[in-house]
Amino acid sequence: MPEQYAVLEGAEPFYFEGNRVGVLVSHGFTGTTQSMRPLGEAFADAGYTVCSPRLKGHGTHYKDMEKTTFHDWIESIEEGYQWLQERCDSIYMCGLSMGGTLSLYMAQKYSELKGIVLINAAIEVPDMETATDLKDTRFIDAIGSDIKKLNVQELAYEKTPVQSIREIVGLMEQVRLDLNKVTCPTCIFVSDVDHVVPPYNSEVIYKEIESNVKEIIPLKDSYHVATLDNDQAYIIEKTLEFIGEY
Repeated sequence: MPEQYAVLEGAEPFYFEGNRVGVLVSHGFTGTTQSMRPLGEAFADAGYTVCSPRLKGHGTHYKDMEKTTFHDWIESIEEGYQWLQERCDSIYMCGLSMGGTLSLYMAQKYSELKGIVLINAAIEVPDMETATDLKDTRFIDAIGSDIKKLNVQELAYEKTPVQSIREIVGLMEQVRLDLNKVTCPTCIFVSDVDHVVPPYNSEVIYKEIESNVKEIIPLKDSYHVATLDNDQAYIIEKTLEFIGEY
């Protein structure tokens, strides 16, 4: 019998039923919906219908994550997208880190997406590419909770499976190759200092997507998990402006 792990408190998926405009919200690699809940609640307070899936293998135990592939993570997001499609006339997507990678993937596959909001999105992380070569190591140290604000913790795994790193590297490579397929309005938030995803990722995304409407917004006072950091209110404000305009 494979081990069964319970979903951690705070890592559950969340849904808010609102108007006919939907926002699909994605957390990042080894993280949980906890990192995105403040944004999701703000979008719901603005009247939107919100869905934030728990990516398969996340929010339980890192050994659970080790058994999943990036196709499983895409499937989790697509299930959320279908839930919104049943309730909404137009859908936006907002993602942190690998959630941003998944947002790019969705924009590549679903041209009807109205717009995407990327927060420290990942398409190339050299440290991760190096880690894929580790042959006799199953788990390495955690990458979560890169937050500048004092006394704030991200609910994320305390270890990272090397096999899962191979999966995210595969996802990033695929998404990067197809950046020119992204044509919807795109809002790109990037922290000046990020200890997980090099900030140049956002520059590459900005240059290579084919969207007519695209902007980069620097975050001066946050590290990687900006959704829980000092710029949280600013991200919410600018994202609501973006959705309202497009």
